[in-house]
Amino acid sequence: MTTELSASIMAAVPMPLVLVGSDERIRVMNSAAAALFRASGEGRHYVTVLRQPGLLLAIESALREGRAAQARYVQKDIAREATYNVRAEPVSGTTVSGVLVSFEDVSDMERAGQMRRDFVANVSHELKTPLTALLGFIETLRGAARDDPAARERFLDIMEREAERMNRLVSDLLSLSRVESAERQRPTDPVDIGELVDSTLNSLRTLAEAKGVRFETQREDDSELLVPGDPDQLRQVLINLVENAIKYGGEAGRVTVLLSFRSREPAFKGPAVEIVVQDYGDGIDPVHIPRLTERFYRVDNHRSREMGGTGLGLAIAKHIVNRHRGRFRIDSNPGEGARFSVLLPAFS
Repeated sequence: MTTELSASIMAAVPMPLVLVGSDERIRVMNSAAAALFRASGEGRHYVTVLRQPGLLLAIESALREGRAAQARYVQKDIAREATYNVRAEPVSGTTVSGVLVSFEDVSDMERAGQMRRDFVANVSHELKTPLTALLGFIETLRGAARDDPAARERFLDIMEREAERMNRLVSDLLSLSRVESAERQRPTDPVDIGELVDSTLNSLRTLAEAKGVRFETQREDDSELLVPGDPDQLRQVLINLVENAIKYGGEAGRVTVLLSFRSREPAFKGPAVEIVVQDYGDGIDPVHIPRLTERFYRVDNHRSREMGGTGLGLAIAKHIVNRHRGRFRIDSNPGEGARFSVLLPAFS
């Protein structure tokens, strides 16, 4: 096989490929490999281009022993970290011999694995704290507080709160699991967003009044706001957003819900309905906003737990909006409150 034909075949392969000749110089580097290493290294000694020790050792082993070798290559830059499984495979022919080095991008699998590990660690931590508290109070009630009615009543109140916290966490985990399992199935039932907002706010009015918060609703017009959706899931989005606004921005005494219809939204190439939940509390530092929809991410861990938050509400909301092929956005600055926007495709 000629070098020209080798180069032609390698150029057609989308994964990075590097052909190292028996003279230890790079014979062919396809465009994907040139992009990976930010330069074409053809004609140069492979050590000057491929540099990472584990990768060099695999190529040297394949050249010297004539057997396939494997390694990992990690590329780090400001934007992202990419991980590749590398295989150095000896090749031989009448005109070309050496080692073909292939790079399989496994970054997504690495990130998914890390997310699973983080998820298990976070769930374990979130459950361990209330469980430890419950076990401690049970031991106390069986011992020193056995005959102290006042202490027993106080401890039982705390145990009830911790049990409720675990129950909320398990409920949110189940909700998140259900949403993720159905995320690729786009709902089609017509949902009146105006009615949904009214009924949701009515169900949360008692909570709002207990916090000294009043609701304000604004609609740009009286037209029917119909979207294809799952009413239970969209209600859950509204409940999560409004409850957050009450808990973390309620000190200002009001929460505003704005509804508007757009006859043409460029993101959907058609009509859309926008729901905005606005609070007027302390606001959020913009540095936190990109991570607010991550599972268990909290701006203030202590305050969130004191408020009864599980750290999953915004993650659930984002997954539901994604299932509806919508857009979810958070805008906030310290001292200016927070604005949560949900944009949904609407019936024309």
